[in-house]
Amino acid sequence: MLKIGVFDSGLGGLTVVHAMTQIIKGAKIYYVADTKNAPYGEKTPEQILQYSLNITEYLIETYKIDALILACNTATSSAIEHLRKSYPSLIIIGTEPGIKPAIEQTATGKIGVLATPVTLQGDKYQKLVDALSMQKSVDIYEQACPGLVEEIEKGEADSEKIKVLLETWLSPMRENDVDTIVLGCTHYPLVSEVIEAIMQCDVNLIHTGEAISKHLLTLSTKNGHSNEGELLIHVHTTGEIQIQIIDSIIETYETIDLIKVDNKLKINR
Repeated sequence: MLKIGVFDSGLGGLTVVHAMTQIIKGAKIYYVADTKNAPYGEKTPEQILQYSLNITEYLIETYKIDALILACNTATSSAIEHLRKSYPSLIIIGTEPGIKPAIEQTATGKIGVLATPVTLQGDKYQKLVDALSMQKSVDIYEQACPGLVEEIEKGEADSEKIKVLLETWLSPMRENDVDTIVLGCTHYPLVSEVIEAIMQCDVNLIHTGEAISKHLLTLSTKNGHSNEGELLIHVHTTGEIQIQIIDSIIETYETIDLIKVDNKLKINR
C-alpha cells in the first residue's frame, strides 16, 4: 500500500485528508496534528522548519512513508524547499494559497485572501501573487487572521468570538465587492459557512485539498501506485485535541495516538 504522511499544526489539515479520501485508494495515511506547537502562523520560520523536520523524520523512520503532504500553507512557505533537498526520493507536496483559481473564477476582479501572518509575509506567497497578477488585472485584499486557528481548534467553528473576528476582517471585502476568497490556511474551510453568511453573497471560497489529492495521484501513479483497495487513516497528535473535530471532518479512521516527535517516542492512547 502507498504510505502517505500528512501534517499540520493542528486538525485543519484533515480538510486535505478528507479530499484525499475522495480520490486516493489503496493507501495508508498517517496524519500528524502538531498541536503542541500550534499555531505555526505566529512562529518564526526557523521554528517552523525545525518542527517540519522533526515530523518528517518521525514519519520516515516509523512508517517508511512514500509521500509527504505539508497540509499547512505556513509550513510549506518555511520548510518545503529544505525538505525537498533533504529527501529527494520522497514525493513531497505542499499547500499554497489558491491565487490562480481565484483569478480564473472572479467576476468582479476583486479577490480576498485570508491567511496566517507568516504565509502573507513569506517570499513564496509574494512571488506567487506577483507572477499571477501579471496575467490578469485584479485587486487583492489581503487579511492576516491571528488567533483564528486557535479558536477553530477549540471545536467551536460557529462561536461568537469567531463571528466577531471574521466580521471585522471580512467587512472591507464585502464593501469592496469581493466575490472570491482564498482560504490560505487548511483550518479555514472549517468556518466556510460563517464566512459565506458574513459576505452576504454567493462568494467563491478557494481551498486546495482536491488539487493536492489529484497531484498526489498523478505522481504516485508514475511510481507504480495502482490506486485500488482500501484507505486506512491513522491520526497522531503531539498534544491535546478535540476529537469531535476529527469526527466532523473524516468519517472513519483507525487510531488516535499521542506522539512525541522530537525524540521519536510513540505512546498509544
